[in-house]
Amino acid sequence: MAKGKVTSFDIAHLAGVSQPTVSRALRDSPLVNEATRRKVQEIAAKLNYKVDKNASNLRCQHSETLALLLFEDENIDDSFINPFFHAMLASITRACAARGYDLLISFQQMSQDWHAEFEDSKKADGLILLGYGDYEVYRARLEQLVAQGTRFVRWGAVIEGQPGVSIGSDNALGGLEATRHLLAQGRRRIAWIGDSSRHYPEFQARFRGYQKALREAGLTPTNELRVSALSSESDGRAAMEALLNRGSSFDALFAASDLIAIGAMQVLAERGLRVPEDVSVVGFDDIPMARHARPALSTVAQDTRLAGQILVDTLIDQIHAKETRSQRLPVKLVVRQSSTTDT
Repeated sequence: MAKGKVTSFDIAHLAGVSQPTVSRALRDSPLVNEATRRKVQEIAAKLNYKVDKNASNLRCQHSETLALLLFEDENIDDSFINPFFHAMLASITRACAARGYDLLISFQQMSQDWHAEFEDSKKADGLILLGYGDYEVYRARLEQLVAQGTRFVRWGAVIEGQPGVSIGSDNALGGLEATRHLLAQGRRRIAWIGDSSRHYPEFQARFRGYQKALREAGLTPTNELRVSALSSESDGRAAMEALLNRGSSFDALFAASDLIAIGAMQVLAERGLRVPEDVSVVGFDDIPMARHARPALSTVAQDTRLAGQILVDTLIDQIHAKETRSQRLPVKLVVRQSSTTDT
């Protein structure tokens, strides 16, 4: 070790760990196990290492920058980005500019140690999380963010007892309104395509709305008309193939996303079934592709402009130590040619 002032890099070398690990250990971060934390702190004490308070305070100053972490989705096309998040990205960028904040955009994989990286780097004052996949997988990461005091807000389902603050749409209401619309067209054998488990709580809430509408109409939801699928055209195609191969009759489809609905409609056309004459179809999200599908897709629209504004405002409130809370935003049924001949 060179003579002169002891640095955290010197401690990292002696402890056999990285410099970020030293920084975390010296501030008792829960991301460092107890044995490593004790080892680092003992070396620091022996070397009479003192944390530079001025540097620490400087790091704690606001950067006036927010980080948007967009997680890659292997179920989508080569871009790995759900088209719904393109609109979200635009609205978040506008909202940041309106509040005088820069936006750092980073594409992540769930396998990466992103929660530690952004805690150490101090590149941004807080995180906005989009597109994270299986809730049962990423929930532990959210709990770590809460434990280490990271300021963050996520776009997703609002669930009781969840870690941190979430902003999301009223998915259950969207499912309810979509299915009521199909019922109003005289449809009674309404199929569902989408995951309905706790792994994807947004889809699960849409499914609950679908079930509620059927029961309101005196109908019993049945597994015969239910196929699991994630949000991609290929999943929508595969699910519709499976549904048709069962031989069960159905006259309508509520799909958990527009991508699923578009893939399903492709198969219906290939099998000689007309939309909406033979099968009425409603999706969810109102991505640009929905308007240009043939026929144009009826869907439940999420307000991406309002969502971006609230995500940014909520995170900035956290940064300035204001109280924040999770919120469900309203949705709107958009009726096009895929569900009715009256448009």
